[in-house]
Amino acid sequence: MSQSIRKIIILGPAHPLRGGLASFDQRLCKEFNDQGYDCSIYSFSLQYPSFLFPGTTQYSTDPPPENIRIETCINSVNPFNWLKIGWKLKKERPDLIVVRYWLPFMGPALGTILRLASTNRHSRIVAITDNVLPHEKRPGDRIFTRYFLKSCQAFVTMSEKVLADLKQFEPSKPALQVLHPLYDNFGPAIPTNEARTKLGLEQDKILLLFFGFIRKYKGLDILLEAMNLLNKKGVLSRFNIKLMIAGEFYEDDQKYKEQIRNLELEDYLVLKTDFIPDQEVRYYLCSANLVVQPYRNATQSGVTPLSYHFEKPMLVTNVGGLPQMVPHGKAGLVCEPNPDSIAEAIEDFVRLGENHFLPHLRTEKQKYSWGILAEALVGMAVPSGK
Repeated sequence: MSQSIRKIIILGPAHPLRGGLASFDQRLCKEFNDQGYDCSIYSFSLQYPSFLFPGTTQYSTDPPPENIRIETCINSVNPFNWLKIGWKLKKERPDLIVVRYWLPFMGPALGTILRLASTNRHSRIVAITDNVLPHEKRPGDRIFTRYFLKSCQAFVTMSEKVLADLKQFEPSKPALQVLHPLYDNFGPAIPTNEARTKLGLEQDKILLLFFGFIRKYKGLDILLEAMNLLNKKGVLSRFNIKLMIAGEFYEDDQKYKEQIRNLELEDYLVLKTDFIPDQEVRYYLCSANLVVQPYRNATQSGVTPLSYHFEKPMLVTNVGGLPQMVPHGKAGLVCEPNPDSIAEAIEDFVRLGENHFLPHLRTEKQKYSWGILAEALVGMAVPSGK
């Protein structure tokens, strides 16, 4: 533990907000506390106005995480709140503020809070930049991002793509890439047959899994076209293959339902398109033989470290940081983001078999440590020579 850093505050989503960012922040907070730091989270009392949130609800029904202090206090659209939280952080004088940045919409709120907090001339501010430029562009993205980044002293990214984007805005400030740690907070793996029984799934299928919320950039429509190609060749029926789509629609679901009907894929799909609570995540991952990420574009993906934790091979497209996280032929397969390439990779997986990838997955997953991330954040905060 660093002698100059003792008190840490994370600014970012946490319970009762739901989703991968909240799970990540809570697991990181636990890691800091386990290492002997005094860490807590400042989360959002209002994260998104309802008209900006595409899902059914922003809130989790899971119980709060144990032994983690969460203060629900940041309002993303109220400038008076930004001033209040900024002054509060200034007076509280944490040694390190770790702030999550994933969407330019958050730039004005977080940038203002951090500018005020830093006037105590004590707190060091390090941002975990999940995205610098968003997947789905909107007016004001660059202005809001620049405003936020100017308020930080150093950065940690989890992909080369985000690091390159960051350097466009902040070429001289310290920045470091660290691998996204494993999501090991969803419980241990269970046998495939047990997981399938829990979800009411057939036991004799090769089950492909598309997991996570559904947006255009994630390429579910491309995957459905690949399934159609395999169906026309008779591959789906010959090898008993089904695709489970598990996650909530964050856009209009009708176009996907129409695509499924037009391609006549109903018999080869399992649709679980409600939000999946944390306590059920492992059943979906453990049911699968292959996790498919057919993304059009990406920075990094939380599905990848989740798959590593449950030792599930992955099929990823050659975009963003995904190929670096999934060595081809070892932890999974890398293909191009088009139906032909994805269909060919699925056939390659069937030929190789799941067991081909297991030794490589177990070796590769050792790189994905919460301790490494925590040490990197503290290291970026400690001025050289201390």
